[in-house]
Amino acid sequence: MSVGLWVGVGSRDEKPSVAGAAHFLEHLLFKATPTRTAASIAQDMDAVGGELNAFTSKEHTCFYAHVLDEHADMAIDMLADVVLRGRCATSDVDTERDVVLEEIAMRDDDHEDLLADAFMTAMFGDHPIGRPVIGSAESITAMSRRQIHSFHTRRYTPDTMVLAVAGNITHAAVLAQVRTSFGAHLQQGIPAAGVRSSGTAPRAGAGLEFIHRDTEQTHLLFGMPSPGVGHPDRFALSVLNAAIGGGLSSRLFQQIREERGLAYSVYSSVDSFSDVGTFSVYAGCSPDRVADVAEVAMSVLRDVAENGITDAECTRAQGALRGSLLLGLEDTQSRMHRLGSAELDFGRRRPVSRSLTQIEAVRPSQVRAVARRVLGQRPAVAVVGPYRRARDLPRSVRALTDG
Repeated sequence: MSVGLWVGVGSRDEKPSVAGAAHFLEHLLFKATPTRTAASIAQDMDAVGGELNAFTSKEHTCFYAHVLDEHADMAIDMLADVVLRGRCATSDVDTERDVVLEEIAMRDDDHEDLLADAFMTAMFGDHPIGRPVIGSAESITAMSRRQIHSFHTRRYTPDTMVLAVAGNITHAAVLAQVRTSFGAHLQQGIPAAGVRSSGTAPRAGAGLEFIHRDTEQTHLLFGMPSPGVGHPDRFALSVLNAAIGGGLSSRLFQQIREERGLAYSVYSSVDSFSDVGTFSVYAGCSPDRVADVAEVAMSVLRDVAENGITDAECTRAQGALRGSLLLGLEDTQSRMHRLGSAELDFGRRRPVSRSLTQIEAVRPSQVRAVARRVLGQRPAVAVVGPYRRARDLPRSVRALTDG
């Protein structure tokens, strides 16, 4: 079984002075509670062959465990203890600070992760959603124990949390353990849809960010703002994404890799937040080919913006989405993830059958309308590669921001 304690808090909820606090806190809460040490937490989980971990995103943090169903009570109790009663001791803050700084250094060595953060900055600037989830070396170094503890006590409250469980276990058994483990922290009912306080909505722009690295490849990411997670167009947008760059038969893959051999890796993707999202295109290629890649990729988007996709492309994309949705739910961790994120984003469970029906209901005309609105905008651009100045970038790359 898999259990996740989801918190509707992420890097978007941070002020600049505590950029990276949610991710820093994710590390710290595993260090010690009033009744557990970091060593005992690790030993107890290893003793049952389980997995205990967490992740932080722009709007969510999830602490999760994956164990045999016979150890469900222990997993639920451990998560409740860690998230609600993690101590954030000063000595642990100083130790884990170095770990997070190492993680930032590792991110800087991962060109695609570095590129993704640069793209969000190019799109949303200094808005919290445009900043890296992990923070910066400067913000992590300056952050005090008091600031992190205050972030924890103010933000990690029961009304922002959802416990999601998937596996060979009954609802009654989960409730019984929740009452024991959460006690006075137990929140009756669930957060309503829209419980997130997003603050100021981000204003998307067509910025250009580039980072110099002596790499063998240029990594290019560009894209446009798109609807948020609850928007009625989200299923048509998913179909559009699958047709443009979601698989081997997609237009980008066929025209850039199969027909011209310009890149090994090329794809499109959609990221959705509570009130905004992004549609983006990634390609990694040799520096002498990036100009051609940019031109071909943009020509694909322009053509789809003007003419839409064909009926056959729409049918293939729907089939791909349906298959990937069902295949992606074959393990308990994926099912737990779907349950927890849906409760935070929508305030309710999303039946798989309903999602399949909504995918199948998309019509080519709807996809064409979304394509015109999204792909017709000026893109933001991020580049990681052997370029020291903006004018060193190929003209076709710099021209992307002109639409």
